[in-house]
Amino acid sequence: MTASQTARQLARAELTRAIKEAATRQLAETGAAALSLRAVARDLGLASSALYRYFPSRDALLTALIIDAFNAVGAAAESGAASAAPADPGARWLAACRAVRQWALAHPHEFALVYGSPVPGYQAPTDTVDPATRVTRLMAGLVVEAHASGLLRPPTQPLPGPRLVAQQVLDSAGGAPAEPYADLVERSLTLWISLIGTISFELFGHLNEVITDYPAYFDAAMTIAAEAIGLDVLSPPA
Repeated sequence: MTASQTARQLARAELTRAIKEAATRQLAETGAAALSLRAVARDLGLASSALYRYFPSRDALLTALIIDAFNAVGAAAESGAASAAPADPGARWLAACRAVRQWALAHPHEFALVYGSPVPGYQAPTDTVDPATRVTRLMAGLVVEAHASGLLRPPTQPLPGPRLVAQQVLDSAGGAPAEPYADLVERSLTLWISLIGTISFELFGHLNEVITDYPAYFDAAMTIAAEAIGLDVLSPPA
């Protein structure tokens, strides 16, 4: 690799970063549905034709922003989980949830992009799937770890059959566990829904004048969700 090639690569990487930063500012001002390559080009003082060499369409730019957001929130969750006691999957799960909340509060428009209303006319390509499932894979892994370690309480009232999730979901989870945990996949889904739903209600103002202490309520909501699948987030393992 020559010095000139390296310089061109650095210049391209820097301009790519600037384009995505300008697009993120536009998300905050007008929302994802109104994202415009021409407007981003104007913001950067570039000709539209120059921008198209980096992102050939609005959807290509949206995809880049979505992948970045999913990877950022995934990294935050993983870092949070790593900060808790390794032998306590419940504590690691709560720490991951707190980290996702903190990321969302610091990046509300990116959170809305990936967890809010779908962008009209946009179809996410398959290369968004791996980043999009980064947080869910972490959460699922912690539940599996708790189950394998004997730290998961069996349900007092199992869900009636048949199974309520699609077969491909069961397959990706390695199938339904044996009784009394046969409904664990369904129950675990409530963890994800509670996490994103509780953050969304706070972030989008649905809890205004309802909750007096957001961090404390968030912890309470996550504790209730964890209890529904038998995961203890308050007491360390014996």
